[in-house]
Amino acid sequence: MPKNRTLKVAAGIAASFIALAGTIIFLLAAKIISSGMAILMLVALVGMYIGFGILIAVYRLIGKLD
Repeated sequence: MPKNRTLKVAAGIAASFIALAGTIIFLLAAKIISSGMAILMLVALVGMYIGFGILIAVYRLIGKLD
């Protein structure tokens, strides 16, 4: 059962990342934002996902120590 839940969580995270990245690309294609701003937003999005992923992993590891 945990494998199934893990897959659902991973799929949800991937879907939200793809949706946000797609929104940024759509804004670039619609000429609402410049290409430099789009690149900056995509880099920030990747950084946030990596950073929060590390925080969640550390939180879970600390929780196992108790």
